[in-house]
Amino acid sequence: MKNFQIILIAVFIGTAVIGLLVFSGAIPLGGNNAEQGQGTVVVWGTFKGSAINTLLEDLNTTNPTFIVTYIEKNPENFDEDLLEALASGTGPDMFFLPDNLAFHYRNKILAIPYQTYSVSSFRKTFASAGEVFLNSKGIMAFPMTIDPMVMYYNRGMLDSNGITNPPTNWADFTEIAPSLTKKDDTNKITKSAVALGHFSNVYNAKDILSLLFMQSGSSIVKESEGRFVSDLILAGGVGLETALQYYTDFADPKKGIYSWNKSFPLSRDYFSTNNLAFYFGHASELASLVNRNPNQNFLVAEVPQIKGSNFKTTSARVTGLAISAASRNANTAFIAANLMSSGDFATKLAINLGVTPARRDLLSAKPSDSYYPTFYSSALFARSWLDPDPKDTNNIFRTMIDSVLSNTLSTSESISDASSKLSLLLNK
Repeated sequence: MKNFQIILIAVFIGTAVIGLLVFSGAIPLGGNNAEQGQGTVVVWGTFKGSAINTLLEDLNTTNPTFIVTYIEKNPENFDEDLLEALASGTGPDMFFLPDNLAFHYRNKILAIPYQTYSVSSFRKTFASAGEVFLNSKGIMAFPMTIDPMVMYYNRGMLDSNGITNPPTNWADFTEIAPSLTKKDDTNKITKSAVALGHFSNVYNAKDILSLLFMQSGSSIVKESEGRFVSDLILAGGVGLETALQYYTDFADPKKGIYSWNKSFPLSRDYFSTNNLAFYFGHASELASLVNRNPNQNFLVAEVPQIKGSNFKTTSARVTGLAISAASRNANTAFIAANLMSSGDFATKLAINLGVTPARRDLLSAKPSDSYYPTFYSSALFARSWLDPDPKDTNNIFRTMIDSVLSNTLSTSESISDASSKLSLLLNK
């Protein structure tokens, strides 16, 4: 068994080195057939097979020298199954990589060197949210889709209160929120402007607070001298404190914008009852929202920005296509991933998943329905961050919010505490 493990490790390292040499041009790719790719490559992901198999059939027909096959994995077991498969040498050549697993798999990916695919070319090709897959070693994955956070709003509630258009900045949001929150004679909220302030019953709470932090100028996690560190810092200003305070004020009964408390159901469910004016969700949630209440009169808008800011930001979930460092056909995997991230394949995959493509040229061709133009425009200014462990960071953000609401810590102390915990995760 020990000898087998040594051999396996040697093969793993050897394959990774050969792949890097191929991509860097040190080993020539060979003739036309090699440049077109050869053999079969396997890709794993959690997308439904119905969303991708027909697209792969077309890809394989157009490129007859190689075949790409897709294996659908259960989202709940994907991480565990992939780790086990890679460790045993039976893993896929490629896998669809969610941004919140990129940090976890950074050492198991065949990073594409910048000598092969430059940073400038990457940024000209893909929207900024895709930069979550860039690090000092190279490109971890080809960005495929962007699922931006947007602001769904109940048009009937706004109309009833004489509000002609949804707010475009947080200052205006603060102004109109009190008029949309209704209370009965016992001061109990019967209709709410927005579900913000808490964590447990606010769907997408971490993503919403991340969006406020990124609008304040923080990247949340950044790479410095080859190390990933927390960017939840307060030096140079109080932007993050202001953002956290703004978020929690919506759960403070003493504030004029108070509109949410722990007695409410999950915010996405409450929005579908026509009792919540604004819901911050992702583009991919559209179909679910429609199905929950087909008669609901809602539209979508870009998320509000900081008034007077010279840039726009929303948060997003990004999925990329990564090449396994253990792939035995890295050259073909590289060619296939490049093809899949562009053109017809990427556009149709995004449509099938209810999100947007990641390429800038594809985002310029906006659909003409009531929702997707906003999704596409939001994807262009969306950002993501390198989450070291989704479950642990959920707890970090939950504690940060709860500490302020319970007056256990001040906003600055809560952020400092969160930053320290985030640093520990990044150094594991």
